Amino acid sequence: MYFANFPLIPYDSVGNGEFKLVTNLLRRVAIRSKVKTNTMLFDTYDVKEGETPEILADKLYGSSEYHWIILYCNNITDRYHQWPKNQNQFLAYINDKYSDVDATHHYEISQTSGDTTIKINIGSDNTDYLNATAITNFEHEEEQQDELRSIRLLNPSYIPIFVQEFESIMNESVV
Repeated sequence: MYFANFPLIPYDSVGNGEFKLVTNLLRRVAIRSKVKTNTMLFDTYDVKEGETPEILADKLYGSSEYHWIILYCNNITDRYHQWPKNQNQFLAYINDKYSDVDATHHYEISQTSGDTTIKINIGSDNTDYLNATAITNFEHEEEQQDELRSIRLLNPSYIPIFVQEFESIMNESVV
């Protein structure tokens, strides 16, 4: 469904003058900023263990074919690195990436202003901030996974309009 909207272009992969029609995978369109910032169109959702874009699309939109809308609305172009991993994938990933998952990744300090407190990454040297909190490699990667879990889902009632506009924009030019 998604790639069916991409235009075909003549391409000579060998350089011998024999062109073949291929799908132009480099064609990109963006969600209009007006739509992207309209909070009425989207709900925030925390991806649960083992959920995939296909599962969510089927559950929410009635068809796994609409998984691309979930990826598209969240600017996900690499689903293997920008989508939350399940527990087994996560453990394999950090064990492969780090020789010691419990080693210090960086230090953080808290900064408060009024009712708001934020954590500030001060790097791998806490010489100037002796009270800084050590964040392990495991904690760092876990926090990144938690950030990936929070996605935006397009309200199901807007799916037909969204798909129609996407198709229209994709067909506006042949290049």
